[in-house]
Parts: sequence; C-alpha cells; structure tokens
Amino acid sequence: MTRAPRLSAALLVTPLLTFLLLSFVAPIGAFLWRGVTDAEVAPVLPRTVAALAGWDGRAAPDDAAFAALVDDLREARARERAAGAGGIARAAARLNADRPGFRGLLPMTARRIEAPFDGPARAAVLAISEEWGDPETWGAIRRAGGPLSAFHVLAAVDLRRDAEGAVRAVPPDQRVFGQVLLRSLWISLLVTAACLALGWPLAWLVATTRGWAATLLLGAVMLPFWISLVVRTAAWMVLLQREGVVNAALGAFGIGPLPLMMNRFAVVLAMVHILLPFMVLPLVAAFRGLDPALPRAAASLGATPWRVFRRVILPLCLPGIAAGCILVFIQALGFYVTPALLGGPSDQMMAWFVGFYATRSVNWGLAAALSLLLLLAVGVCVALYGRLAGFRRPGTA
Repeated sequence: MTRAPRLSAALLVTPLLTFLLLSFVAPIGAFLWRGVTDAEVAPVLPRTVAALAGWDGRAAPDDAAFAALVDDLREARARERAAGAGGIARAAARLNADRPGFRGLLPMTARRIEAPFDGPARAAVLAISEEWGDPETWGAIRRAGGPLSAFHVLAAVDLRRDAEGAVRAVPPDQRVFGQVLLRSLWISLLVTAACLALGWPLAWLVATTRGWAATLLLGAVMLPFWISLVVRTAAWMVLLQREGVVNAALGAFGIGPLPLMMNRFAVVLAMVHILLPFMVLPLVAAFRGLDPALPRAAASLGATPWRVFRRVILPLCLPGIAAGCILVFIQALGFYVTPALLGGPSDQMMAWFVGFYATRSVNWGLAAALSLLLLLAVGVCVALYGRLAGFRRPGTA
C-alpha cells in the first residue's frame, strides 16, 4: 500500500479510535489508576506523612511526628470549618480500610486536639487514645501517604505491609479474595467445560444439517442474543424457585420441593444457558471448514471411529474449540448479575465484590485493584490462547 492510501485509511479510522479512546480506554484507565494510588490522606496529613518518611516502624515515631499530626489536624479542622470539605472523614475512611478503628480515632483526635494544651504533643495525643502508641497506627498513615501505593493491590491478594514495610499474609480469618478468585476460576472452568460438552453435538448437528433445518437450528442458537441477560436470569428464577415450574413438575411425581436456587447448581446452569451460543458458533465455523473427505479417508484406511476423532477431527477443530473456550471462560469470569440473583453468599464471583466495593462501601481503590486482578486473569487466558491456538493462524490446526 502506498503512502496516500495509508494516510486516507488512517484518517478514516481516526474518529473511531478517538471515540474508543475517550469512551472506553480513558474511563477504564482512570478507574484502574485508583487501584495503585492513594489521594485521601496526604492532603489532610501532609506534615505527618513527611515526618514518617524516615521512620523505621519498630516503635512509635519521634516527637516531630506527633507535633506534625497535631498541626495537620488543627489545620484540617480549621479548613473544614471554613469550607466544609470533609477531608478528615475521607482520610479516616481510607485509614479504616487498612486498620479498623481509624474511622472514629482520627475525627475524635482532631476534635480533642483542637484546643490549646500545655506540654509536649506526644503526651497530649497519647492521652486521647493509647492507639497512637501502637506502631501499626502510624504505619497505616505512612502506607496511605501516596501518591503511589501497593496497599489495594496487596489487599486484593490477601497481603499487606506491616509497620516496618515487610509484605506479609493477612491472618487466616481475614483472607477473602484469594478464595473468591479461586472460586471464580473454578465456576468459569465448570461453565466452559459444560458449554463444550453440550455445544459440541449441537454445533455438529448445525454444521452437518442442510436446507431450512440448518437455518432453523442456527436461529435457535442465536435467539438468546436477542433477549436481555437480566430477563434470561429472571426466567431461571421463575423456573427454579421453590414454588417454580420445575418444582411443580417434580411435585406431580411426588418429588421435592428441591432447593434449586441460591446455590452453585443454579449459577452454573444459568451461566451455561447464557454462554452456550458463544461456544456453539465458533464450533460451527470449525466444523463447516472441515473437509469431510479427510475423516472418510482415515476410516477407509482402517482407523477406528475414536482414532478418526482423536487424530483427524479434533486437531482440525482445535482453533474453533480454543476460540469458543476463551470466549466463554473470559465472559464467565466477569459475570455479575446471574450469580448475584441465583447464587448464595458462597457462590458470588469476583465481579460481585468489585460492584460491592464500588457502590456500597465506596472503596474505589480496592474495587479497582480487584478489577486489575480480573484483567490479569483475562490476560493470562488470552496469552494461553495465543500459545495454544496461535493468533497468526486463524482457521488452521
């Protein structure tokens, strides 16, 4: 292609690229950036953060840090009284995410330290609460000093830094997200395997049928795309609830009612139904690209049906299988609505926790860090797909 056509092509796609940059890349990038930054504490306690920069974390800091804390809190109280900015509350919420108790400790200290006092700042602050004598209390302030911070990323993998700066695992009773990530991966694998098992014969039937029947079957596969995800999930709620259609039918035979909702079975069943088309369509394309003379030739040479499948059909269809599996697995990994409506507390996936921290606890940093973890998992899946199926050889085995 010469220079002029290349320039014309670039100009034609520029509006689309600009739209994608502004409406997709920039918002997601700004959200993920919150996972590696800390901006709530430093504006309220700038002198304290600076005083703790050289602190070793082995004992309570020196008198300069206590004096800096008093000055910062007095200034923040005066600023809030004048403008009502609410900086102390935001800083306390951020510190409370690291060390529970800060939500009350910081505002209380700010109120009581506002009046003039005699003697050193250390004695006055420790008189308010003995918590200020604990190195971990000051360590939380130093860890939240920003501007960059690994606090949320470490929390997303059940790790944290202690007052001395060493990375350690959180206590066993506080570990949450490692288990949630393993659960999300396991459910996604189950759904992918079930979609492959159900989608293979259905795709083979669609690919080998001719005429109006093939069109009808393909339309049946495409039909779920025309219905909202929420509507499809709500339909499963109607079917699986205690007084639903399935339990009513089983009741006619004297069975049940069975607990079909608010468990792992309901989540996997509904996700398989929703994601099955994403497995069937790549398999149909792979089967239709398969030369039917090759299996017949292998069979005519004496190969058994299992050997024909294993040595001829399966290798030739591998790109379609890999494409279907990667599509289903990645989408399953980010499912939110279906587990939230059909699953119990032990069936919620990582996306539910992202939504929880973003909307209910307003902990945007942790929500962004969990999203980074999901993004990393998706990246690993795509890399595996590229390794196994290859990006440069579409449609080939």
